[in-house]
Amino acid sequence: MSSLEHRQLAPEILDGLAADDPRALAARRDLRRINALMLQARIMASLLQKFVPGPPRRILEIGAGDGSFMLAVARRMAGHWPGVDLVMLDRIDLITTQLRGDFDRLGWPVEAVTADVFDWARNNEGTRFDAITVNLFLHHFDDAELVRLFALMAPMAPFLLATEPLRTKLTLAATRLLPAIGANDVTRNDAAQSVRAGFRDNELSGLWLAANGKPVEERRAGLFSHIFVGARAGHDL
Repeated sequence: MSSLEHRQLAPEILDGLAADDPRALAARRDLRRINALMLQARIMASLLQKFVPGPPRRILEIGAGDGSFMLAVARRMAGHWPGVDLVMLDRIDLITTQLRGDFDRLGWPVEAVTADVFDWARNNEGTRFDAITVNLFLHHFDDAELVRLFALMAPMAPFLLATEPLRTKLTLAATRLLPAIGANDVTRNDAAQSVRAGFRDNELSGLWLAANGKPVEERRAGLFSHIFVGARAGHDL
């Protein structure tokens, strides 16, 4: 049996580093390059265009990081979707004044929320959005945690749209090429861990069903990405 047959979660180095640690700063720069190489923003923009009747008023991003991924998405979408309010949620505040300015110039004002995603969701049960987006975040949680997270998130929006690592031998092999783009030791370690904890087939659909949601689409996208779209129970497609 392949060692990638089942998800394998392990701590990632970046999660244990202070936000201003030089290795963390370098790793986040690496992550921006990796997102670009994986075409994550283009994939997410295509999912938003396909599933979200536009223009939406409010979008929630969970696991927003430094905001660079959603900025790349917004640059693709702002011409068609003006005036979208973004709520960007992460346990560490990494949203800079410069990045806020970049979003403002696109007409997408940002509210940055620093909180644990589970705590925030439990405290904001009545909050509603037109879509929830997730990029390279779900793989940090085990299956039981994902069911809990999905149960909290599903009532908040008609759709949750996710772009995650694809768990294949090819994707794992590609992480060994990261020194070619100057990736540091944190990135090289964490990229491989992310692939081992990533997704394939219909794994997220099963967890969304267990949270009483309606799976809509799950598949690989490109060489290295796995996408998932889940709808709120009772939502008409």
